[in-house]
Amino acid sequence: MKAVFRASALVLVITLAACGSDPAPEPTEQIVVREPGADASEASDTTAPEPAGEATASLVAAGKSAFNTCIACHVLEKGGANRIGPNLYGIIGQAAGSADGFKYSDAMASSGITWTKEELDSYLANPAAKVPGTTMMAGAISDAGQREAIIAYIEDASAN
Repeated sequence: MKAVFRASALVLVITLAACGSDPAPEPTEQIVVREPGADASEASDTTAPEPAGEATASLVAAGKSAFNTCIACHVLEKGGANRIGPNLYGIIGQAAGSADGFKYSDAMASSGITWTKEELDSYLANPAAKVPGTTMMAGAISDAGQREAIIAYIEDASAN
């Protein structure tokens, strides 16, 4: 008898719960009214962040996290001291082997590389292949997305 009562109560609870739920919402129609002569860009919501800005911020945040693997050897701050590796602040646009006060390998010093985003990507993908004889101890970063994020973070940190 208790089992029948419990089963009946359970069915009643489920039925009542289903009755009280809202049906799926209907699509909402939106009407945009513009003043005559106004272009579409003036009517847009200026408080919404731009998708490209969001993507960049997300990429920089991912790069900051990924750069944690680099901080054992490198610093990324204006005027920061070199460590085992050189300070990477402002590295984009600089000649390889040119950071003041750091002793580079002969291979790096004579590489002739100017650090662009593309050159950094190639180097981070495989340092020993890009500059045979480099003394950079870290291994290659095989994930292209991670390399892109690290480079975006270096660029952002150097600009701010």
